[in-house]
Parts: sequence; C-alpha cells; structure tokens
Amino acid sequence: MKPISVGLLGIGTVGGGTWEVLARNQQEITRRAGRGIEIALVADKDVEKAKRIVGAKARVTGDAFDAVRDPDIDIIIELIGGYGIAKDLVLAAIENGKHVVTANKALLATRGNEIFEAAQRKGVMVAFEAAVAGGIPIIKALREGLTANRIEWIAGIINGTSNFILSEMRDKGLSFEEALKQAQALGYAEADPTFDIEGTDAAHKLTIMSAIAFGIPMQFSKAYTEGITKLTREDIRYAEQLGYRIKLLGITKKTSAGIELRVHPTLIPTRRLIANVEGVMNAVLVKGDAVGATLYYGAGAGAEPTASAVVADLVDITRLHTADPEHRVPHLAFRPDQLAATPILSMEDVITSYYLRMRVVDRPGVLADITRILADLSISIDAMVQREPGEGEEQVDIIMLTHETREKNVNAAMRNIEALSVVSGKVTRIRLEELGRN
Repeated sequence: MKPISVGLLGIGTVGGGTWEVLARNQQEITRRAGRGIEIALVADKDVEKAKRIVGAKARVTGDAFDAVRDPDIDIIIELIGGYGIAKDLVLAAIENGKHVVTANKALLATRGNEIFEAAQRKGVMVAFEAAVAGGIPIIKALREGLTANRIEWIAGIINGTSNFILSEMRDKGLSFEEALKQAQALGYAEADPTFDIEGTDAAHKLTIMSAIAFGIPMQFSKAYTEGITKLTREDIRYAEQLGYRIKLLGITKKTSAGIELRVHPTLIPTRRLIANVEGVMNAVLVKGDAVGATLYYGAGAGAEPTASAVVADLVDITRLHTADPEHRVPHLAFRPDQLAATPILSMEDVITSYYLRMRVVDRPGVLADITRILADLSISIDAMVQREPGEGEEQVDIIMLTHETREKNVNAAMRNIEALSVVSGKVTRIRLEELGRN
C-alpha cells in the first residue's frame, strides 16, 4: 500500500525529534499502523537548515502554505507554535481536507472550538496528544482509556520549568530569582519565562484536559491563573516542616455548582506520589468514579518525548484515515452535539483548604484577634504553628492551616487581618489540596 504522505511545518527541536523518531522506528511504526508513514515535505523558514536535516529524503520549502495546499499531502504536522500564522495554517489545512497533528497547546486552548468545528465540518481529524505533558499519553487516557468513568477531578504538574524551580528552591534553599537563573542557564527556562512562571502555559494545558474530561468547550479565558513568582524559600521550608510540598498545580474539578479551572501554587501532603515529582518531570493525577485515582508520569517536554506523542497521533490517523468520520473518537471525547454548557466557577466560589502565614508583633492577645476574625467568617483552623522570635526580634511568624472553606471568606479574612495594627505587611495565602479524598 502507498505510504501516507505527511507535511511537517517546522523542523526545530520537536520537528527534528519527530523526523528522527519516525526514521529510526520506521519498521516498527509501519507494522503498527498497517501502512508506511512518510514525511514528504518539510516547511521551515531556515531552508538550508531543513535541507541539512532531511537531505534528499524529503522536499523542502520556505513557505508552509505550500504544504497545506499540496494535493499529495494527507496529514499536516503543525509545530510552529503561537496563535497567529499557526491558526491560519491549521484552518487552511482543514479546509483543504487534510488531517492535522499539532503540539500547539496555546492555539487549541484559545482557538480550539473554532478549529474542531471546522474539522468536524470537513470530516478530518485534529490530533493533539503532544500539546499536553509531552510524551505522557494523557489525552488518549482521558479520551479513550477512562471513557467508562465520570471524571471527578484532575490535578497536574504540567509545567516542567516551574517544577524545576520549586525543586531547586526546596532542595538547595535558593530564592526564586536564583532558581530561575539556574533554570535559564540549563536551558529549562526561556530568556522570557513569563508563560511558564506565571502559570499561563499550565493553564493552556489544563483548559484542554478539562474540556475532554467534562465534555465542555475550551474556555481558557475563564481559567484562574497564579504563578510562582511570589513564593519564598521560607514558605517552602515551613510547608516541608508541616508535612507538605509546594507544587504549581493545574486543577479542574466538577462540582454541583460548576467546574473549577485553576492554576496556582498548592500545598500537597508529602506522602502523595505527585508531591514527589521533581525537576522538569510532569505528572497528572486523574480521579474517576469507577477506577479511582490514576497517575501518569513522565517527560513533559523535549525533542523525542514530545515526538513520541506526535508520531503516536500520526499512527492513529493512519489507522483511521479511511474510517467513517462518525465512527472516530470525537476531538473532545464527547460528540459535538453533546457538549455541556456547565459554568466555570469564579475563584471566589472555589472551596478548598488554605495555608496562611502572617508576620505579627509578639504580644499577648494577637492570636485571639486573628482567630476571632477567622471564626466570624466561618473559617476553622486545622493546625497552627507559631515560630519563636529570634534574639532581639519583636515580630514572629504565625502559620495556620485551615479546614475547607470558600475562597471569598478567606479573601475577606485576609483583608481584616492585614488591617490589624499588630500585623506587618501582607498575609501569605497558598491553597492546599489533600488529593486523596473524595
């Protein structure tokens, strides 16, 4: 049978890895797909570099639209990234009846509804395993492996850069700024790391997982996003002493009031497996009503781990290339006419537990004033530590862990506590998730 013909847009880190994995494992991949898969055309602005990589084994062009318009190309792999030209190329490929494989989480999280609607209309597939958690097959697990379950919640370490920084802060006692510089020196963080350290990258990925888990449209604009830039080594040390580790988590839950969609630093009990995921590794914990909690762990980025997911998508499309579109797995796991309009909760309506740290004057009655404020807002204390002041110090840290309560009550309590004359500066608030109950 004639090999299926692929156009590769972008032969940078992931594109080069895809070319290499497909070439190295060609025989095994063909046996699995039932048909050869051949990258026939590579599009990259750096034509000379592309030619050095592919040699005479594929045509090379500097114009990506050559590939999406080529009648001999069956599948387009989009590895350019970003929101602009990538969207135009993907939509043009779909309009020309081509299937699409993409690793572009930002594009899907923000324009996925439009892209999937166009693909449904044209009867083509858009595959995106590589868009979330690199080489971890979490999209396939959510779309297919857990299809018998009502997904209750997902909690994921889905940004390796932030996880590396937090690991270095904990292991070596570094400040955030020192750990970020180390991440940049090692190539784990970009020169402009904003998307990683502010939680935007994780929110893109969480938006995709939430849509698949709960059968809702992509709603990135409603995701609550808080990064790690304000975390201090003191809070990481206090958390450790209390039996917790701080991770940047993407969390999505289905509740009776709606769906939570949030990215923020989170205290997790040290005994949980996901709390022990260190460095640049990713992990996703999924709770289903039938299967319970399942954990998916592995490399969340890198040339060949991400290429592994890209090639897996190529194999899936090759297998289903001639199948009736009605018999394919829907893009978001649920049939398009069955997507729900379940609301996304505002962060103020989320219910969870909290770590609160405040710097106070060391005098009698201070603790009573603080606990009275919490009690008035129906916030109960689960545990509390008061640090002894050092010699000559007049102020001391108080750390409290609360039971579950509504976020808007915690916000009000923090305002009232900060207004006390005996409290210095702002109250530090970090959310806490047990990830083992319900």
